[in-house]
Amino acid sequence: MSSANGWGEGGADGAPPEQLALIREGVRQARAPKAKPRTWRGAKLAEELPVARVLVDKGVLHLDRYFDYAVPEELDAEAQPGVRVRVRFGAGRHRVREGRREGGGLIDGFLVERLAESDYSGPLAALAQVVSPEPVLGPELLGLARAVADRYAGSLADVLQLAVPPRNARAEQKPSPAPLPPPGIPATGSWTRYGRGAAFLESLAAGGAPRAVWNALPGPGWAEEIARAVGATLASGRGALVVVPDGRAVTRVDAALSAVLGEGQHAVLTAEAGPEKRYREWLAVRRGSVRAVVGTRAAMFAPVRDLGLVVIWDDGDDSHSELHAPQPHAREVLLLRAAHDKCAFLLGSWGCTVEAAQLVESGWALPLVAEREQVRASAPLVRTVGDGDLARDEAARAARLPTLAWQVVRDGLRHGPVLVQVPRRGYVPRMACAQCRAPARCRHCAGPLEARDAGALLCTWCGRDEAAWHCPECGGFRLRAQVVGARRTAEELGRAFPAVPVRTSGREQVLDTVPGAPALVVSTPGAEPVAEGGYAAALLLDGWTMLSRPDLRAGEDALRRWIGAAALVRGQGAGGTVVVVAEPTLRPVQALVRWDPVGHAVRELAERAELGFPPVSRMAAVSGTTEALAGFLAVVELPGDAEVLGPVPLPVTQAGGPRRVGAPPPGEQWERALVRVPPGSGAALAAALKAAQAARMARGGSEPVRIRIDPPDIG
Repeated sequence: MSSANGWGEGGADGAPPEQLALIREGVRQARAPKAKPRTWRGAKLAEELPVARVLVDKGVLHLDRYFDYAVPEELDAEAQPGVRVRVRFGAGRHRVREGRREGGGLIDGFLVERLAESDYSGPLAALAQVVSPEPVLGPELLGLARAVADRYAGSLADVLQLAVPPRNARAEQKPSPAPLPPPGIPATGSWTRYGRGAAFLESLAAGGAPRAVWNALPGPGWAEEIARAVGATLASGRGALVVVPDGRAVTRVDAALSAVLGEGQHAVLTAEAGPEKRYREWLAVRRGSVRAVVGTRAAMFAPVRDLGLVVIWDDGDDSHSELHAPQPHAREVLLLRAAHDKCAFLLGSWGCTVEAAQLVESGWALPLVAEREQVRASAPLVRTVGDGDLARDEAARAARLPTLAWQVVRDGLRHGPVLVQVPRRGYVPRMACAQCRAPARCRHCAGPLEARDAGALLCTWCGRDEAAWHCPECGGFRLRAQVVGARRTAEELGRAFPAVPVRTSGREQVLDTVPGAPALVVSTPGAEPVAEGGYAAALLLDGWTMLSRPDLRAGEDALRRWIGAAALVRGQGAGGTVVVVAEPTLRPVQALVRWDPVGHAVRELAERAELGFPPVSRMAAVSGTTEALAGFLAVVELPGDAEVLGPVPLPVTQAGGPRRVGAPPPGEQWERALVRVPPGSGAALAAALKAAQAARMARGGSEPVRIRIDPPDIG
């Protein structure tokens, strides 16, 4: 181009000098490093309370304490207890300038409190930055986090990572809505079906703190009943917190709360909501804009003001157990909140866990159940197909499905959808007596026996060999392990009814609801969709696959999953029928036929108390390499009444394959020891393990040792 075109002398691209200068300046500014938080060298300190006690975000046990920092005068107004701060961490005593410690890397933290002076004799580093003036860590949440960390032998920083969601500046800048006036006391509704249901709601509305274990009746009414309990609590001027296992349950309770309370009275806290929306909802709860919360396990730490009621639904679901350290269980966290805040507690489920039965047995909570006539009217008819029936059934031998199942499916499809529960793949069988099906257990510690090479039996708890096992129930000497192919069974059903649509719900795609039209719905346990008007029938196939899991909770979990599926079937009066393919003499099957999960849990609790099993005892799993585990067990100062079982080798995780939570790294051979203590020594056990782990980490132990308090899968 020429200067006649008005550009003048330009560069290679024909741009004028002024434009090139602007471009160069913009590039220079873009490449310039951003300013780091100041060290506040020589800055004047705050006149009042010049010391800030900070919890640094270091999730290591030997640093699980507070650190003192100086508060510069310019940060005095914003540096209030509960805010997020950044501090310099790791500078030694030799890096002191003008009476102020300097150096170290920047790290996030929470300002816990302001003090007039520090009990640390050396020079203090100054706060580097107040990230946000929003107080997110109140004293109630801090106390709860400390209690959870102590119970699970973890660090406070790790618990706060679970309790306080990451900051989102855009959500923080938006004001929360003004709180609505408390709603009126809701009607009792279907709570009248339970003997003490109306009295429970009346106590909540009057400001009381009742504690109950609720065995819910079959059907979809549980969500509305939870909503009415929350409404009664809000009517008394207090807050309520509801924790459910998954997003589908959140959706149902969310809709019920909106119908009972109206819009704007509650918040929903789930990870699926996204970081901005979740943080905005969490801030609304923290600021007191809403006093009712429903969510998944992350909501167990929700900072509800004036907490009056905590609710957990289906506490036996695996989703309630946190995957990240220190792996707390939502039920135990809510029990701590109920004790600390002196609020009401409601544990509800169609089934009943042993922990729930223990709460009633100890007198800490009262049972909230319906009369037997009401249960029989609401529950479907349950029929069983055992091994003897299968052996005599020609159709079962040919198609691997009993004749009774064919008939129930055919009759059910005339009136609506039929649910088929198929155990998911991956269940490993445990050994049992071939004659009476009693689980094979060790004579020394009552741990489950596992068949190894050449047929040798080995206890998976204490590692002892069992050469001369015999059944203590019937005296039999033969063992059995059975796994039935579930996928082929589902395919047989699809080929048998080609004119009927087949829908699947499982790991790849979980359905929430299905229409009330005739259809076959094949689902894995826990993924059963809700049918409009309820299912006409249900098949619970391959029961031995679920009962043969090598776990202490196999029977309890199988019954819980069976009842969870059967509760979606219409009542017996409406023709609802459930067929379970399992030996009818087994205790979980009998409990399903009678629809008596409470009785099953009470008997399980009595047996565990006799054998010293959790939850009557407290247990910890310690795992690591052979050398690391032996070194840890040699130095830990366990309580005098502690019993160490093992160690035993853990299965080697294959590279590229599925990996369970807490499993060893792929290809490494680890061992596990179980430490068991009687009631009353659980806190001492957690403290001893935490102290030993902290000392080991402070010495720079290279090989990891993992500790889990109250592991859900002890074998």
